[in-house]
Amino acid sequence: MSVRIAAIDFGTNTARLLIADRLDDGRLEQVLLKRTIVRLGGGLSSEFGLAFEAIQRAEACLYDFAALIRENKVNNINAVATSAVRDAVNGPAFVARMAEETGIRLSVIDGVTEGRITLSGVLSGLDEKPEKLLLFDVGGGSTEYIVARGAIPFFVKSLPLGVVRLTERNGKPASIIDSIRLELDCLELHLAAEGIQITPDMLLVGTAGTATTLAAISLGMDQYDYRKVNNCTLVKNEIQRIFDMLLPLSPEQRLSVAGLEKGREDLIIAGSLITVMTMERFRFSRMKVSDFGLLEGLILTEHGGFDGLALD
Repeated sequence: MSVRIAAIDFGTNTARLLIADRLDDGRLEQVLLKRTIVRLGGGLSSEFGLAFEAIQRAEACLYDFAALIRENKVNNINAVATSAVRDAVNGPAFVARMAEETGIRLSVIDGVTEGRITLSGVLSGLDEKPEKLLLFDVGGGSTEYIVARGAIPFFVKSLPLGVVRLTERNGKPASIIDSIRLELDCLELHLAAEGIQITPDMLLVGTAGTATTLAAISLGMDQYDYRKVNNCTLVKNEIQRIFDMLLPLSPEQRLSVAGLEKGREDLIIAGSLITVMTMERFRFSRMKVSDFGLLEGLILTEHGGFDGLALD
């Protein structure tokens, strides 16, 4: 006996849909995975919130997702929105409009909840069971840092370090570096206040678009294959090499690099800097990449706060 569940992760840059069968033994069998770069946080302003063009792109994407959910006869759905929507003054109006127009109700989750669910998803796909790990999830509007002992998270912090946010507000690498350094200083203060020490013998895991893109570039992938990316290990020098290669290129020129998906050509600079600076700050020489994350966590985690689906 299995239950067919759909999960939607509507992020600041990318919207993703996963439809999977959850078996009685807890395993997942993927039915469909769809990813669309919507850039919902593009043009986000403190005064007006989400930009009109971004809302239109989001609506078109959710129409597509709704059709796929109908076609695949889904039993339940967990649909969430993250940083861009929770930060936007028109976020509640956006959620209401999407429910009315597409039938999909997005539940806006905070950064701590996002981090905890992401950990559950990542652990389901890891090829090892570390005693302790530091997981970081670089998104479009925020980055979540999770310290866990086994499957138990004992520190979760969401920082305003998103690749869309940094790229649109800061622009030049030097300014991005300054912003990342300040937020990592803040992170260390929070860790110290809770008596938590990050040591290089922990497993460092990176998830979401930046980490998987770096792995795809390192592997020279013309066609993305999550099976090769998931559990791939990257050393810091390789990530630095990729950054040094991409930095002098124009965004258009970067698209000729195998493994770099259209829509990430400008954002990969900020994402690479967050990754390298995180590794340097906590003295990690290598990072394991997870293709699993919030989506898989949403499938695995029953969370009563999700409104779900309003489709007939």
